[in-house]
Amino acid sequence: MTIPMEAPADTRVQDVEDPEARSKRLRGPAFWATFLLTAIGILVSINQIFGLGIAGFRPISTAYYYLIIGLFGGIGFLAFPARKNLTDVRWYDWLLVLLTLATSVWMASRAQYIIDRGWNLEAPLEGTLVAGLYVLLALEGLRRTGEFILFVFALVFATYPLYAGYMPGFLWGVQLDLGQTVREHVYGLESVIGIPMQVVSDTLIGFIVFGVVLANTGGGSFFMEFAASLMGRARGGPAKVAIVSSGLFGMLSGSPTSNVLTTGTLTIPAMKRCGYSPVYAGAVEACASTGGCLMPPVMGAAAFIMANFLNVPYAEVVTAAFLPALLFYITLLLQTDLYAARNGLKGLTREEVPSLVGTLISGWYYILALIGLTVLLLTWRLEGEAPFWVSLFLIGVAVLRGKAIGFNSHAFAQLVVDVGQAIAQLVSLIAGIGLIVGAMSVTGVANSFSRELVQYAGGNLGLLLAAGALTSFILGMGMTASACYIFLAIVLAPALVQTGIDPMAAHMYIFYWGIVSFITPPVALAAIAAASIAKADAMAVGFKALRVGSVLLLLPILFVLEPALILKGPLALVIQATATATLAVVLLSAAAEGYLWRVGRLPFWARIGIGASGLLLLVPESYTDLAGGLLALATIVIVVFANRRRLAG
Repeated sequence: MTIPMEAPADTRVQDVEDPEARSKRLRGPAFWATFLLTAIGILVSINQIFGLGIAGFRPISTAYYYLIIGLFGGIGFLAFPARKNLTDVRWYDWLLVLLTLATSVWMASRAQYIIDRGWNLEAPLEGTLVAGLYVLLALEGLRRTGEFILFVFALVFATYPLYAGYMPGFLWGVQLDLGQTVREHVYGLESVIGIPMQVVSDTLIGFIVFGVVLANTGGGSFFMEFAASLMGRARGGPAKVAIVSSGLFGMLSGSPTSNVLTTGTLTIPAMKRCGYSPVYAGAVEACASTGGCLMPPVMGAAAFIMANFLNVPYAEVVTAAFLPALLFYITLLLQTDLYAARNGLKGLTREEVPSLVGTLISGWYYILALIGLTVLLLTWRLEGEAPFWVSLFLIGVAVLRGKAIGFNSHAFAQLVVDVGQAIAQLVSLIAGIGLIVGAMSVTGVANSFSRELVQYAGGNLGLLLAAGALTSFILGMGMTASACYIFLAIVLAPALVQTGIDPMAAHMYIFYWGIVSFITPPVALAAIAAASIAKADAMAVGFKALRVGSVLLLLPILFVLEPALILKGPLALVIQATATATLAVVLLSAAAEGYLWRVGRLPFWARIGIGASGLLLLVPESYTDLAGGLLALATIVIVVFANRRRLAG
C-alpha cells in the first residue's frame, strides 16, 4: 500500500486508477533503476536539508533543484506510461529518463555560472537549446502524471509570453520571443525551479518518505483498528470509524480520491452492513477522505507551499487550519450519529471490535511517531528534518519487528520504490505547474489581474469572495489541490488581501474552495470513487456528499469574515467564535438529518427553523448569535410540547 503525499494521488487521473498499476509496470530493470535513482535522490536530499556536505558535496540551491528534477522526474517517465493502457516500460521511456538526467546534471554542474551570467536573460545557443528541451520534458512529465485538462492549461500558459503583447485589457503582458521564454522558464527563479519546486525539494520530500514508510510498515491497518477500538461499538459505529480512520489516513496522503480507494474498501462495506444506505456510506467516506487534506499536522503539499507564499512558519498554517478542520469532522460525526439514531442503527458487536489496549500495545509507535512529528513541527519548527527523523524511527521499529509484520529486504526495496514513485509524481506535476507560475510572473499578468479584479469588484468583498469561490471551484475540477491553490495564490489572493482580508484567511479561502470540487457534482472524483466501492449511483453519492459535507462550503466564508475561527485575535473572541460555531454545526447537523437528541424526529418546519438558527449562529455578529439561540430554543420547545401533546392524545 502506498501513501503519496499529494499526488497519485496532489492528481486526478492517477487518483482513479488501480494503485497497484504502477507497481506492475515497474519490474525487472525498471524496478531496480527506480530503486537506485530514489536512493540517490533521498541521499542528495538528506545531504542538502541537513547540511551534511557528504564527501564535500555542497551544491547551491538551484543545482540541488535541478538534481531533484533530474532524478525523480526521470523516475516519472518509468512509473507513468505515455498512454494509460501501456503496462511495459518502452525504449522511449528510457530515452526520456536519460535526457532528463543528462540535462539536469548539465545545468546543476553550471548552476553558479548560470546565475552569474544571467542566462535567464541571455545565454549561449547550447544553453537555450537545453532550456527548450527541459520545457518539453516538463510538459510531458505533467501530461503523464496529471489530467489532460491540466496539461492543456499548462501548455497555454507556458507559451503565454509569446503572445502576451497581443492580449486585450488586463490580460496584456510583457511579450518575449521563444528563446527568452524558455530561458526564463528554466534558468529563472519563478518557473520550473520557482517557489513550488523549492518547497517540494526543501520540505515535502521528507513528508512523502514519512507517508510511504508509515503505510508500508502497517500504519494504515493500525489507524483502522485504533478507530474501531475507540468508536466501533457506538451507535452507527462503522461510520464513525470511517470518519476517524479516513481523517487520520487522509492527512498523511493529502489526496481525497486516493484515500477513498485505500480506506473505503474496508469502511464502506462495514457501513452498509451496519444499516447505512450505499449512497450515504459512499458520501460519508468521500467527505471524510476529502477533509484529510485540511487536517493538521500534515495537510499535503499545498499547505507547505502556502507557508512559503505567506513567508510564515508552517506551524502558523497548522494553527490556522486546526479549528475549521475540527469543526468539519465534528459535523460529520454528528450527522452519522443522528442518522443512526433516526434509523435505529447499532454499532459493531464486542467480538468485532479490537481491544483498545491490545491495539495500542501492538502499534503504540505509530501514535508516538505522529506525536513526535507534531512536536518537531510546531515546537522545534524542523519542517525539513522532522519527517526524516520520524521515518528513521519507524523503519527501525519495522526492522526489529521484521518477522511479525513481514518487513524484510524485499519489503524494504519495495518501500524505496514506492517512495520514488510518490516523489516522482509530485515533482513532475510541480515542474509542469511551475511553467504556469513563471509565465504569469514574467509577463506581469498576475499583478494586473489582481489589480483589475479589485477595480471591477469596486471594493465589494462579497463579489470578490464569490469570484474567488467560483474560480477555485472550476479550477479544482481539473487540477490537483496544489495546482489550483498555486495558480490562485498568485492571481486572486493578492486581490482578496487588498480588500483588507487577513492574508492567512485569504489563502485558506482559495485552498478550501479548490478542495470542494472533490465532493461536488458533476466532477466529485472522491464521491465517484466511493460510489464505485459502494455500488451506488455516482451522481447520487455526489449530491449526498455535497449535503453531508455542506459545512465545507460555509467554513471558508466564515473564517474570512471572522478570523477568530483560524485562531486570530483576542482569546475571548476566539472562545466565543468557537462556542457559537460548535453550537451552529450541531444545529445544522440536526436540521440535515431531521433528528435531535432528547427531542426525537424533527418535522419539516422544525428542520427549517433549526437550520436557520444554525446559520444565524455562524454569522460573526452578537445580535445574530442571540437571534439564532432564541430561534433554536423556541423551535425545540414547540417540538417538545407538540410531541408530548401527541403522545398524551
